[in-house]
Amino acid sequence: MLENYSPYQQKVIKNYYANIDKVSLQRLSELVTELYLAEGKKKDKLWQTAATTMKKLEVPQSRIDHITSKADVTLLAGVVKELMGK
Repeated sequence: MLENYSPYQQKVIKNYYANIDKVSLQRLSELVTELYLAEGKKKDKLWQTAATTMKKLEVPQSRIDHITSKADVTLLAGVVKELMGK
């Protein structure tokens, strides 16, 4: 699969997947900010994205369900803070 890419591109792709947890955590952190500012349908879409990102970060499904059902950004910020401490 990587044969179609230059050696530099292969290195970039490998580094991305080696750091996928950091990338996902950064995205979740950005979602906290976006959710504070969002309204309406955009907010609903951001919560879906947050749930997907938490799943990638292996947050337990029961906790994801709790946070998304409450739609409380402070709970999501707590998850980010906790994951950054690991």
